[in-house]
Amino acid sequence: MLSRRVLETEQKALEINLDERIYGAFAEIGAGQEVARHFFQVGAAAGTIAKTMSAYDKTVSDEVYGPEPKGRYVCEARLYKMLNHEYSLMEGRLRNLRPAQNFFAFADTVSALNFTKTIKGDGWLGLRFQLRPDAPPNDLALHVRMLDQDNRLQQQAVGILGVNLIYGCFRYHNHPEMLLQSLMDNLHGRVMIDMVRLNGPDFQQVDNRLICLWLVKNGLSDVAIFGPDGNSLHASEFLYRKSILIARGSYRPPTLVQQDMIRHAYAQFRREANVDADKTFFLTEITLDNLRADGELNERDFMDRVEILCALHETVILSNCVQHNKLIAYFGEYKVQRIGLAMGARKLQNIIRETYLNSPDNLLGAFGETFLRNVRFYIYPARQEGSPELLTAQTIEVPQAIRFLYHYLLENRNIVDMEVFNPDILHIYHKKVLKMILQSEPEWEQQVPDDVADIIRKKGLFGYRAQRVEEF
Repeated sequence: MLSRRVLETEQKALEINLDERIYGAFAEIGAGQEVARHFFQVGAAAGTIAKTMSAYDKTVSDEVYGPEPKGRYVCEARLYKMLNHEYSLMEGRLRNLRPAQNFFAFADTVSALNFTKTIKGDGWLGLRFQLRPDAPPNDLALHVRMLDQDNRLQQQAVGILGVNLIYGCFRYHNHPEMLLQSLMDNLHGRVMIDMVRLNGPDFQQVDNRLICLWLVKNGLSDVAIFGPDGNSLHASEFLYRKSILIARGSYRPPTLVQQDMIRHAYAQFRREANVDADKTFFLTEITLDNLRADGELNERDFMDRVEILCALHETVILSNCVQHNKLIAYFGEYKVQRIGLAMGARKLQNIIRETYLNSPDNLLGAFGETFLRNVRFYIYPARQEGSPELLTAQTIEVPQAIRFLYHYLLENRNIVDMEVFNPDILHIYHKKVLKMILQSEPEWEQQVPDDVADIIRKKGLFGYRAQRVEEF
């Protein structure tokens, strides 16, 4: 990674203003004209700004950009309507007059902290921009959560972020990870950027799944999500008021055991009396901690895992939430109705032990944060070495001091055993499967689903192709 010097917000705005190649429009809804204000205040704005506007009234906004079917104005759809409208106006009105300039349209739709603090503050920011006057534009769109507990400070943060976004797109476009890092300049601890999507002719080689990885790795967010097509997603746009089941794992590679657990846990989850089966969604999760299990984070290893998950049509969460309560709290912000977590019995045993060891003085609080009323853990059994009995939610070892709490969770059905599972595949363990792939032992193919084996062979994942080449 190249080094860079972190500039003050005013320096960035002035540098853009003095760049004669850049010219564009600003449209801001919600938190005022905070981004455009920086460019006006530093001077020389006439060389950069063609137009600024704030369609604050909803009726006025609808007249300009069209209505939102769901009545939500702080949303991704609104952002793209604004970018489409403003960039088209730039091209239609000014291209013949300014043929040598790179046009841009900046837009944001933001809801800052309100007086009663029922709205915590979040928004969508985006930039449509050219890097060559004769080229089609690129898009960078992001979602931000504001962390300041003051409306004025949140508005200030939006202004800084907008300047960072414009500066980064024009100055760091050749280094996408550096571009992402620059978004947090002068903002650390004040915002969380939990979705970035970068598309366009100048970024065809940039994989948005890697952008999700960079977001979490560089501390911009604890959570990033992408869909089966590899594009970045945000929970507010597709999980609002739905119930979700999450399966955390290494997926290195997905085994028959994992797929059996996922299939039956999701079916059991959808049968719950308080779950609307028509409003459910399944997500797989990989943690940053898991990606670093062998030492340094390996981007190729990450891509091998997600290549398979995307091919299996899974939506993937990448998180830095080692403790489940952080992940649960994140989705709670987006009105998720019920949360199910599918995992093996050994994983549950580790969670119980870690909660006990990490919070000995506040066990009720620690368990309360994880096992909320709308959260249920679905436990897939495991074989116990030297014993014919299976390890289940009912038989795992629990420290004596918290057995009363654990039994309460069982009785309250915060933790339930899987009703259906395949006992004939419980001997399969993903680490052994990975070792067999690396050592070219053909038995691995019988321990993963057929479509997973096909993908591994065709794309040479997890060292499969390299191992075969070395044999000749």
